Amino acid sequence: MTATWRDYRRARRRSRQAWAVLAAALLAALVLPVWFFAAGQFALTEPRGTGPSAAPVLARGWMKPVAAVRAVPGGSAADALEALPVRDPAGVGNYNRSAFGQAWFDVDRNGCDTRNDILRRDLPGASFAAGSRCRIGAGTFQEPYTGRTKTFRRGSGSSKDVQIDHVVALGDAWRTGAQQLTAVQRQHLANDPLNLIAVDGQANQDKGASDAAAWLPPNRNFRCHYVARQISVKAAYGLWVTPAEKDAMKRVLDSCPEQPTVLPR
Repeated sequence: MTATWRDYRRARRRSRQAWAVLAAALLAALVLPVWFFAAGQFALTEPRGTGPSAAPVLARGWMKPVAAVRAVPGGSAADALEALPVRDPAGVGNYNRSAFGQAWFDVDRNGCDTRNDILRRDLPGASFAAGSRCRIGAGTFQEPYTGRTKTFRRGSGSSKDVQIDHVVALGDAWRTGAQQLTAVQRQHLANDPLNLIAVDGQANQDKGASDAAAWLPPNRNFRCHYVARQISVKAAYGLWVTPAEKDAMKRVLDSCPEQPTVLPR
């Protein structure tokens, strides 16, 4: 009888272990797909430690700061984020790019349009097109969103490979307060070097009008600067953040609590 009781207890123990293994397997089957589609796909594919961690704002001597609604606050980006209003997004049904004025307007009046100013700023050693002192013809740089080396060559089929991204997308700005700005203020927002970076064309298309809750640069080295720059732009133009956007920004800044705001200098 003693041997039989031991056999019974051993069988029960093995049964409990088997059920525990089965439960763990079922939990993993449920959790892993959620993790993969929420974050894991990026963690598995993103380069580590290879891309830029910041991008310039002004190139002193030939670029001039643009008058924003208010000054960007100094200090930590996390503190600046806490100071931003949090609201649900406004409707975008009446959004039109023309609400932000002429594309690539020479708002700082340095004689060159904004797109070429940003290309010249972001592409070290960029060369001008023949016969021009403004139009950039070619240049190579380490692109911040992907971390890859990218070459720009002016041409009908190649110019799109390097695009100028609005860090706070104009569609996002429209649904988080830009509707309340004046036409001049919106034009400044669209042409402010603080809100503009030369980037990989496909990455820019992937981002679209997304905020930080829906899209972040694949180059994780750049994310702290990217989010801090979005916060700085929103602070400068009196825009708000949505609850989901704020949560996403806080998650990024948790990895870099000393990240400062990005000042227009």
